[in-house]
Amino acid sequence: MKKLTSSQVRQMFLDFFAAKGHTIEPSASLVPKDDPTLLWINSGVATMKKYFDGQVIPNNPRIASAQKSIRTNDIENVGHTARHQTFFEMLGNFSVGDYFKEQAIAWAFELLTSPDWFAFDPEKLYMTVYPKDQAAYDCWLAQGVSPDHIYKVEDNFWDIGVGPSGPDSEIFYDRGQENNDVAEDDPENYPGGENARYLEIWNIVFSQFNHLPDGRFVDQPHKNIDTGMGLERIVSVIQDAPTNFETDLFLPIIKQTERLSDHYQYGDDMQKDIAFKIIADHARAVTFAIGDGALPSNEGRGYVLRRLIRRAVLNGQKLGIRDPFLHKLVAIVGDIMNSYYPQITEQQEFIAKVIFNEESRFAETLTDGLELLNNQIQAVKKAGSAVLGGQAAFKLFDTYGFPIELTVEYAKEQGLTVDQTGFDEQMEQQKQRARAARGNRQSMGSQDELLMSITTSSEFVGYDHLTIEGTLKNIIVDDQEVAEITSGQAQLIFDQTPFYAEMGGQVADVGVLKTDDDAIVAEVIDVQHAPKGQNLHLVEVKAPLRKDAHYTLSVDADFRKNVRRNHTAMHLLDQALRNVLGGQTHQAGSLVEPEYLRFDFTSLDRLTTAQLQQIEQIVNEQIWQSIPVETIKTDINTAKKMGAIALFDNKYGEQVRVVKIGDFSMEFCGGTHAQNTAEIGLFKIISETAVGAGVRRITAVTSQKAYEYDQTNMQYLEAVQSDLRVPQLKNVPAKVEQLVAELKTTQQKLQSLQTKVTQQEASNLLDQVQKIGDLTAILALAPVGGMNELRQIADDWKQQAKSDVLVLGATNQDKANLIVAVNSSTIASGITANQIIKAIAPKINGGGGGRDQMAQAGGKNPAGLKEALAAAKDFLADIKLN
Repeated sequence: MKKLTSSQVRQMFLDFFAAKGHTIEPSASLVPKDDPTLLWINSGVATMKKYFDGQVIPNNPRIASAQKSIRTNDIENVGHTARHQTFFEMLGNFSVGDYFKEQAIAWAFELLTSPDWFAFDPEKLYMTVYPKDQAAYDCWLAQGVSPDHIYKVEDNFWDIGVGPSGPDSEIFYDRGQENNDVAEDDPENYPGGENARYLEIWNIVFSQFNHLPDGRFVDQPHKNIDTGMGLERIVSVIQDAPTNFETDLFLPIIKQTERLSDHYQYGDDMQKDIAFKIIADHARAVTFAIGDGALPSNEGRGYVLRRLIRRAVLNGQKLGIRDPFLHKLVAIVGDIMNSYYPQITEQQEFIAKVIFNEESRFAETLTDGLELLNNQIQAVKKAGSAVLGGQAAFKLFDTYGFPIELTVEYAKEQGLTVDQTGFDEQMEQQKQRARAARGNRQSMGSQDELLMSITTSSEFVGYDHLTIEGTLKNIIVDDQEVAEITSGQAQLIFDQTPFYAEMGGQVADVGVLKTDDDAIVAEVIDVQHAPKGQNLHLVEVKAPLRKDAHYTLSVDADFRKNVRRNHTAMHLLDQALRNVLGGQTHQAGSLVEPEYLRFDFTSLDRLTTAQLQQIEQIVNEQIWQSIPVETIKTDINTAKKMGAIALFDNKYGEQVRVVKIGDFSMEFCGGTHAQNTAEIGLFKIISETAVGAGVRRITAVTSQKAYEYDQTNMQYLEAVQSDLRVPQLKNVPAKVEQLVAELKTTQQKLQSLQTKVTQQEASNLLDQVQKIGDLTAILALAPVGGMNELRQIADDWKQQAKSDVLVLGATNQDKANLIVAVNSSTIASGITANQIIKAIAPKINGGGGGRDQMAQAGGKNPAGLKEALAAAKDFLADIKLN
């Protein structure tokens, strides 16, 4: 067998089939195109279905590819088994109505065994076939394969649901009985059985059928070949690696993670090794997925990415990595895969930014969330239970952003299960609270039969009128149409209305209904669109309302005026963002209230103070120019030719409204607007925050609210001026700068003094040498504030060579820290710091580890530090040196 790198293996596979007349098709994006049946591309054949079902005829019926793929259905197994990955590459050769079993099997055997190619020992290869597929069996015999190397297995029929299917033949590599996890006489000890000896390296599918969505299997127009060889698996065989993770596809990532950890090494601890593997796998998956256009979010592919990133972050915590780190692995992934996927390196900066943003968002709540989770787990164990409550799991989800899958996984590692039913109940209660908060209008979300059956004609005239006379055509109470109502809430439809129904981010109008004698009969508290498009008014009834009666419908003028100002200001803000950030930014959501406006937009980076000031200035300049706001009604194609921007993901009919603000802004919009930008008065940004990876949010106020905002800030500044006792406001920054410099100097002096105190205390501690058995040791509680000081003392101990062993403990608020160090002669005798720390860490209800020379632990039981030192003494006393 040749010794090859992963890049060489991939290229050799493709070169082999290129030599056999195959067209090498580049790897498709992980994000499926025009295939709603898939969340991700999950195999090589997933990109070939258009050929196999006859929709597209390829130029060359022989195709080969190295296809990147993602599967997350068994994500919990990643890191715990030798070969599970979320991201992997599938090498495959395909025949679309060209060659079939005989040629496919012959070429597979040639590639694997020929000295010119992989040069496997044929005796190490075993094959399985479908029992009814005698042709495949005979083809293997024709290659010289011994009958005792061919197994008939009933499961050898490849079918993943909708798509190509047919009998298949698998190829296994015999890794030897010494690598097995079952006995030699175990009935599972055969190719295809549940064992670690025979490793499946290639599957050849004889695709004869297409599995339709209705469950039927129909013949393909031609017999096809579809093969899949997992690159990670074949590389593990060629590189003689115990698992996929010891290959050159993963080890560089693991080594870099070791450096980022600075606490643990791969191979020292089984549980820590799982964390290393999960991080390496997830780093590959998220790097390639983001490179193909997926972004973290709360649903679909985005949720998968978010879960992978958060899962990696949690496992980084297990390795002592506290700061965002996953983004630092993107460059390593790019280096490994550069020979075939140079686009990863080309997009490295963008991919790393997306991951870093997501890590940072999660880090804001991770510490508190983990502490809560650990406290809950300890409480469950103390109570003698084995189930983590659903309410606790929901709090982790709702408050700290922990996906329920991560809580389940974390609890499982502690030997617990999670009350999924309780979690689901909490989730449903939250949904009910949200529905209650929205009032009866939620009934439209379910499109009840009554509302869908109402065909009343109703016209919105609110662009030009705030008060009109209207006829009440329908009264709906508790999903029943009535002729009259005297009190309570009701939904009303009028023949015409000035009330704007919530749409496009703009909130609904509020106001009142009056009789001819100006008496208020109802308050309008919300307006939504009914299923047939009418404006449906949710009202609080104050006096009897009757069907077919006439009423005065009056919109709250101040409410509408403030909404109009904010909506027009939002259009100015949108264009100002494009001017400052570039055309690549676009709207990702909006909300227009009378009190404020909120605008979500795409941007990987937080806006700088200078950018925000520039945006604010641009908007205010348009306000001060008193630009008329025009509304143009036209067809959609004409509007697009005019250059109007279609905001967000709105759906438009053939006739549209375009809002034009001079030469500055022109957008599709059905909302209400100021007649002139001067009505806005003043525009102020009050916050700019992250909503999700790649999405930022600006909240702003206008007019009176903007003035009040400035006045409040001025009061704060004047209070600071008074406290600093400076004569003018302009002197405040210089005075603050002076105080900050003085504080920094004071802190440096304090740190220097603390260092001297620590050194003196360390000197005293290091004189407390005692003889324990055959060793000299220093066991003491150090009067310092945490692990950094303990490491400093340990460094002094190492330089002074005062004893064979050092064990120190320290209290850090409500936590405990331990550090153990041993000299080289002690290690040579078979005793390591890692052994000692693992023996004593349970005394502080903690865990830890490290290297042979030095190890550390943290825990939540400072009262156990004395017991830990006593345990260390007992440990050393029981040792007999070699």
